[in-house]
Amino acid sequence: MTGREFLDTNVLIYAHDGRDPRKQTCARDLIRRLLRERRGVLSLQVLQEFFAAATRKLGMSSEDARRRIVQYSRFDVVTLGVADLVAAIDLHRLHHVSLWDALVVRAALNGACTTLHTEDMQSGYVVETLTLRNPFPKHV
Repeated sequence: MTGREFLDTNVLIYAHDGRDPRKQTCARDLIRRLLRERRGVLSLQVLQEFFAAATRKLGMSSEDARRRIVQYSRFDVVTLGVADLVAAIDLHRLHHVSLWDALVVRAALNGACTTLHTEDMQSGYVVETLTLRNPFPKHV
């Protein structure tokens, strides 16, 4: 069996964004697979970012966004502490990624994930035991 896989906020957003049907299908398929296989991991930060982006950018009602948060909480949800923030700052400094992306990487590492699905960072890049993958390949 393959390892645990972390979903970045953009995967959740695309699952609800009909403006790009290809990405929407990819995101929904990935979410369904990870729920079925019980290998998906999120962080509290990802859920917070999803709520903010879904209500602001997608025009989703706060009630619907809340329902989605409850559904997504079926994944293993990682929370971070101060030591993780300091480690994320080090990732930010060493790997030249935004602090928010470094926090996502840190959460994925804490969740014992081997894959981080994101389009915000370089696909194929490896941080410790974690490989970043763009779930939306250019050619499908």
